Amino acid sequence: MRFILCLGVVSLFADMTYEGAHSIIGPYLRDLGATGLQVATIAGVGEMLAASLRFFSGRFADRTRAYWAITFCGYAMNVVAVPALAWASNWRLAAILIVAERTGKALRGPARDVLLSEATQEVGHGWGFGVHSIMDQTGAVIGPLLMVAAVARSHHFGPGFLWLAFPAVGTLIALLGARLLNPDHVKPLETPSDHQVLPKVFWMYVAAAGLLACGMVDYPLLAYHFESANIATPVEIPLLYAGAMGVNGLTALLFGMLFDRLGLNALVFGILISIMALPLGFFGGPAGAIARGA
Repeated sequence: MRFILCLGVVSLFADMTYEGAHSIIGPYLRDLGATGLQVATIAGVGEMLAASLRFFSGRFADRTRAYWAITFCGYAMNVVAVPALAWASNWRLAAILIVAERTGKALRGPARDVLLSEATQEVGHGWGFGVHSIMDQTGAVIGPLLMVAAVARSHHFGPGFLWLAFPAVGTLIALLGARLLNPDHVKPLETPSDHQVLPKVFWMYVAAAGLLACGMVDYPLLAYHFESANIATPVEIPLLYAGAMGVNGLTALLFGMLFDRLGLNALVFGILISIMALPLGFFGGPAGAIARGA
């Protein structure tokens, strides 16, 4: 359990770093001269890499068994890429750093999950992952709130990225603590057969998730719009994101309970809510922005 808590602290600091940066990237890119199309492209490419590269990094981790080394490398990219955004002289350089941070997330994700899943076998997967998720989401709220304080103090977005150097370094320190607590215990998972056939319902779920993702608007573009249309002040932009992350944590617990009772019907209900909320960020003014986050 101590090992799981250490990995939870790792994710808490990592989410403070990533989500804090994510809450102000849109308007920061605007200040550097990026257009709405460019912000959308940067955010989209970053998220695509964060998701798609996991397939390759996961296979690489299984083949090399270097789970700890890969995890350290992935988190180390945070320490470099996020604070460096404060010194980006143009939106192109900022875009490279954003994509680098997302690549680090893709690199570390599968390897870290192997370490975590092995540990949760002893305390229960539900309990272990639940504890980890709570700490993860706590960091997702604290990070944007940290940006609220940074922007309120400097009246600019750039210096806020320097503040995020502290949780980024804290991530590596906590990861080192987890490594010292568990030097030899974690064993690699068995590599599944390349000929394993996935059920048809899996591909239907993947198709549905992909279509839903195509219709979603990432927060950097929303934040860009909020500042351009004077819907929110620079200080309010990360505050809105912090609120959204808080609601996300609470509703995740609720929908987890509903899923245990209703199965896939609970997912359908959640998707319908997401679809109805999509236009609010662009057409609802300040009230719509708040409702969109909720």
